[in-house]
Amino acid sequence: MIRGFKNFLTRGDVVVIAIGLVVATAFSTLIKAFTDSVINPIIARAQGDSSSTQGLGVQLGHATATNPSPATFLNVGAFLSAVVYFIIFMAVVYFVLVVPYKHVQAKRGVTVFGDQAAVKKCPACLSDDLPAAATKCRYCGTEQPATEDAS
Repeated sequence: MIRGFKNFLTRGDVVVIAIGLVVATAFSTLIKAFTDSVINPIIARAQGDSSSTQGLGVQLGHATATNPSPATFLNVGAFLSAVVYFIIFMAVVYFVLVVPYKHVQAKRGVTVFGDQAAVKKCPACLSDDLPAAATKCRYCGTEQPATEDAS
């Protein structure tokens, strides 16, 4: 029972989906920071509202006699902070999850997260996902010309 659970967890598609979910969550945080720190202040300024003026950024407008509201602040620093957080988070995901998983799968004889195999295009049916070493098209069955890269 434990072996079956271990096999389930080490299947390639489960780990790839889990890593994809983690990346999507981190990317969502990055998008939220961009909209909260850059897009929303621009929209607020266009509407005449104001925001806080803290951090690294650009002041949009200023208070005048006709517009007594304080200036809106485009917070670039908060967005840059989110970008740095995203890069560090992705590095941790890579070195803590992906590298050990690649190592375990390599011991099992499975290549994961590697370079894609070289492909070529069939001149007859125009399918473009044939392995470079293929001698026949898997779709239409036509003979394929030899390529220089195929050994």
